[in-house]
Amino acid sequence: MEGKSAVRFTLGKQSSLAPDWHQKDSGAEQEELEEIDPGVRLMYSANEGNLDAIRELLDSGIDVNFRDIDNRTALHVAACQGNADVVALLLDKGAQVDTRDRWGSTPLADAIYYKNHDVIKLLEKRGAKPLMAPMHVNHAREVPEYEINPAELDFTNSKEITKGTFRIASWRGIQVAVKRLGEDVISDEEKVKAFRDELALLQKIRHPNVVQFLGAVTQSSPMMIVTEYLPKGDLCAYMKGKGALKTGTAVRFALDIARGLNYLHENKPPIIHRDLEPSNILRDDSGHLKVADFGVSKLLTVKEDKPLSCLDTSCRYVAPEVFKNEEYDTKVDVFSFALILQEMIEGCPPFSAKQEDEVPKSYAAKERPPFRAPTKHYSHGLKELIQECWNENPAKRPTFRQIITRLESIYNSIGHKRRWKVRPLKCFQNLEAMLKKDLSLSGRSRSSRSTNRG
Repeated sequence: MEGKSAVRFTLGKQSSLAPDWHQKDSGAEQEELEEIDPGVRLMYSANEGNLDAIRELLDSGIDVNFRDIDNRTALHVAACQGNADVVALLLDKGAQVDTRDRWGSTPLADAIYYKNHDVIKLLEKRGAKPLMAPMHVNHAREVPEYEINPAELDFTNSKEITKGTFRIASWRGIQVAVKRLGEDVISDEEKVKAFRDELALLQKIRHPNVVQFLGAVTQSSPMMIVTEYLPKGDLCAYMKGKGALKTGTAVRFALDIARGLNYLHENKPPIIHRDLEPSNILRDDSGHLKVADFGVSKLLTVKEDKPLSCLDTSCRYVAPEVFKNEEYDTKVDVFSFALILQEMIEGCPPFSAKQEDEVPKSYAAKERPPFRAPTKHYSHGLKELIQECWNENPAKRPTFRQIITRLESIYNSIGHKRRWKVRPLKCFQNLEAMLKKDLSLSGRSRSSRSTNRG
């Protein structure tokens, strides 16, 4: 039984795709078919356009509205494939026209996306209506400048970047990261407001150390935010692979983060990130870092309707004033920055032995992660800078402009130290070469004199 369920799970993950039977004989095909969950077989049959198999499965009692792990039904699959006969059969058997998959897309939205006009007519005749986004405007002149036609976003061979939120897509010849807003956003005013706020922030941001906003889909559903795609991944994954970073690398990375945040904080009005953690800092092709994900960011002038919770952001990097529901400002990002800088040097997250929800209590009790790395890794005032940045009193924490000045000085000191180590070595190498040359010349001279005597 264990083997069967494992097979079903594996195939269920690909339920809108046909199994790879090209190199199997009909006996193997039949045997594998019997191993697949009947609901998943219905999805496969819809994908293949096999009307007889669909009828047989539905007549045996399989639910026509069976959903796979992506919440897709056979009608979604048939709408994507543009098979009007399969769509008509499924509708006659009671398929629901307005079911939404995990991305909030309906069969009609899929048919519109793939321009399957016969299927569109069938679905509309059965009462399917196009999804209207909450930001939809009535006049073309009101469509925002950043609006992207969803038909331009190609999700073929798309990969998930983060569970259920970001995917890679192709747009106008380049790879982009797409944040798709699910079904719950349409009916949740609070989430629609958060989406509007995020767009308002993203339009303001242009900096080499901040991920670039490219556009959005707001006039149809699902709504999407499109940003540049950075294939090297995030700082969290990088540190998992590398462990503790060399001090020079940690300081260079810290400068990238500080420059991005300084830009946000010096915006008019200032932008607070509020969710600064290694997984929200991405690496570009040149190895530099960019601050990303402004889902819970806010303009300093905007008053909070409700306090930020650990459901919104990672508790491990949150400043104590946020946890205690006190008023706060840009200095919450400085606190988070200190923890990230120390993590790069220590090679493990702050208070890694504690459960995530316990960590803010430690910060509120004025505890800070211990410095365990050798003292030399915190040279040139680096330890003191970290301690200032996570000061209990936000007013005593430095600004990012001040942090940048300090980090540049530390980085230059580390660089000079490295050069002083190299120079004597080069001198010795040169001296050794000169000695070898002298010895060689001396040897030739002796040899020449011996020859003359002979």
